[in-house]
Amino acid sequence: MSQQLIDAIADMREDEALALVEELAGSGAPPLAILNDVKTAMDIIGQRYEESVYFLPELVLAGEMLNQIMEVLKPSLAETAAEKSLGKVLIGTVKGDIHDIGKDIVGFMLKVSGFEVRDLGVDVPAPKFVEAVREFQPQVVGLSGFLTLAFDEMKATVAAIEKAGLRDQVKIMIGGGQIDDAVREYTGADAYGKDAMAAVKLAKSWVGG
Repeated sequence: MSQQLIDAIADMREDEALALVEELAGSGAPPLAILNDVKTAMDIIGQRYEESVYFLPELVLAGEMLNQIMEVLKPSLAETAAEKSLGKVLIGTVKGDIHDIGKDIVGFMLKVSGFEVRDLGVDVPAPKFVEAVREFQPQVVGLSGFLTLAFDEMKATVAAIEKAGLRDQVKIMIGGGQIDDAVREYTGADAYGKDAMAAVKLAKSWVGG
């Protein structure tokens, strides 16, 4: 069933994918396991986009499928949500990158895990992150980027937060695409999350949740 769901999403078979999610959720499958399959499928879609197999319409449809899947899973995920906020997390896709599927999954998982999340959206310039850190006062900042060109912008954003005198107040994690520890070191972030669950684990470890 797992591979069947991954293939249905990755091949843009929307009705089949939603039917499978509803069937899995109804049979008591762990929602996080279903989301893991969704993430795998979204990675495939992202790869096909990079290779010009898929284009913007497919990305839009993938985003719509994701939103519908989240709606199906929301009740079962909400059962595990904390009753009070663990802390604040600011997330956004850095300037020059408009990928938001991975970021949306991370944001959703943080919310159901008990965090207050502010999502700045995509193509977010460094000054906007700085302004939001000042105003929202998060403990954690998550910088997302799928394209390799995002690495320089992540580095610039971390530097801007530091220049503003706010670096000591926040932990910064990065995620998306080809990110590994070498990229984390290059950008000056505190850690990187390979998936949404890793991001939640990092955030919890930083706020003591």
